[in-house]
Parts: sequence; C-alpha cells; structure tokens
Amino acid sequence: MRVLITGAAGFIGQQLLNELAVQHPKWTLIAADIRPQTKQGLKMNVEPVLLDISQHKQVLECVAAWKPEAIVHLASVVTPPRGMSDAQLHAIDVGGTRSIVEAALANNVQQLIVTSSGAAYGYFPENAEWIDENDPLRGHDHFAYAKHKREVEELLAVTRRKHPALKQLVLRPGTILGKRVNNQITDMFKKRAVLGIKGSDSRFVFIWDQDVVAIIRQGLESSAQGIFNLAGDGALSLSEIAGILGKPYRPLPAGLISGALRVLKPLGLSQYGPEQLDFLRYRPVLNNRRLKEEFGYQPRYTSREAFMAFLEASNG
Repeated sequence: MRVLITGAAGFIGQQLLNELAVQHPKWTLIAADIRPQTKQGLKMNVEPVLLDISQHKQVLECVAAWKPEAIVHLASVVTPPRGMSDAQLHAIDVGGTRSIVEAALANNVQQLIVTSSGAAYGYFPENAEWIDENDPLRGHDHFAYAKHKREVEELLAVTRRKHPALKQLVLRPGTILGKRVNNQITDMFKKRAVLGIKGSDSRFVFIWDQDVVAIIRQGLESSAQGIFNLAGDGALSLSEIAGILGKPYRPLPAGLISGALRVLKPLGLSQYGPEQLDFLRYRPVLNNRRLKEEFGYQPRYTSREAFMAFLEASNG
C-alpha cells in the first residue's frame, strides 16, 4: 500500500512515519512536508517529498505522481509564527485540506484520514458537559485554529455526501501530550501558580501522543471510516492540575483578566487578548465512548495518566 502523509515532519507525523515504517515494511510511505527532509535516518520504505500544502497545483501534482491508496492529512498550523497573515493561515488550514480532498477524488484515493480537533466544537457556555461527536461544530470567530477546523469539517461533510466512495476517518483530539510537547497549554503549567477563572472548572481532556499514532495506524490497517473524539478517560480541572503540580491555584474574576489582557496585548506585553477567557472558561470536554465502543480502541492512558506521564518526561 502507498500512504501519503502531509505534515510528516511534524510532532505526530514523525512518530507515525516511524511506527508505520517498522510495522509495515512493504508499504511505501510518502512523507510530505514544507520542511526539507533527507533520506538520511529514514527507513527504506519512506520517500521524503517537499510540499507546500497551501499551493493547490503542488498538491494536485504530488498526489497524481504518487497515486496513494490512502492519505493521512496532518498538516496544520496550531501556533502561527509571528508575521503569518490570516490569509496565509487560511490557505494552509482550509485551502490545503480542500486541495487534498480534490486531489484524492481525482486520483481514486480510497481512504482519507484527517486530524481535526476538539477545538472545532468551539468555546461556548452552552457546550455539553461531555461533548459527543453529534454535538454542533461552532468553532470560534476569535480563534483562527478553531474557526478553520470548523470550516475544514464543513468541507469534509459536503464531500461525504457527494462522494461517499471516499472513506473518511475524521479524528478530533483533545489536548495532545507527549514527551516532547510544548504549546500554549503546556506553557500554562510552567508558571509559579496556576491561574484560573472564578466560577469555572476549566476541565481538560488529554490524549497521549502514542495513542494518536496507534489510532491512525489502526484506522489505516482496517480502512476505517467515521468521526471520533480522541481523549483519555476522565478530565482534569485546573484546580486538580494545580494540586498535581504542587502549585497554588488562583482563580481570578473574569472582568479583571479581560481588562488586563485588553490593555496588555496592544502593548505587546501579552500574546493573548480577552478572547482567551472563553478558551479557559468553556473548554470542550470530549466524550470518548465512540472511540472505545465503535472504533474499538482503548487509550492506554487516562487524561490524568497522560498528564502524569507528561510531567515525568518533562522532569526527566
């Protein structure tokens, strides 16, 4: 089998490449990324390809040249680099996915696996206590990542209706933790105190990176289709996280935080604006029942165990 992986030089992409290369030595793995890769250090069945996912023509030519049976679309921008415009961001996240879908349909690709995100549900007070895959996808107008994931899912939904022969496996991970993770959420846990918002539990669900890789591998091996939340069992509130860290938990009034961020961001003293309140207050807490019962995968770590493993790796 030939499998094209976009974002192959990324955090999950590298692990997935290694896993598939070892477990399926007869597969040809096309490792596509905008970051240059060399054959050095790669397994014999891995072919590195330079690909800018935002360039429609490049994507069509790449898929036409390799004719993969399956595409794993991981390429996305979680934390935009300074200076990246909204248009560039949209061209990568949404335009790139549109190009992948069109190329897949034009070249008789049998299966498309896309990593969406729990962020696609958005950050709203009316979010269900435990969000199911049938709950509405609302994204968030002030968070490009969440907004783009919602747009991507709308595109995929239209494709499923018009082209049911293309098997889609859509994965919506919660916060991914691993031994080498560093992002805006893990940054919160490195401060002297854990800051929260009064009146909000701010519950987090975590999924271990190797679980994500194993789920994608299982999806490829079984030609699976469907939509699944990716999360370990249970959730952790910010106060529970503070307790595990042995740090004080300081819930502040929402108005105080909003006012401070409204002043600090324009001055360049904070990377976050007032919209960060919604991000913390109204976390999408993902129900993983379908992942276990319908997809048939039991995450090796609960949310708490994933957090503990992350801490152990960080302190090691």
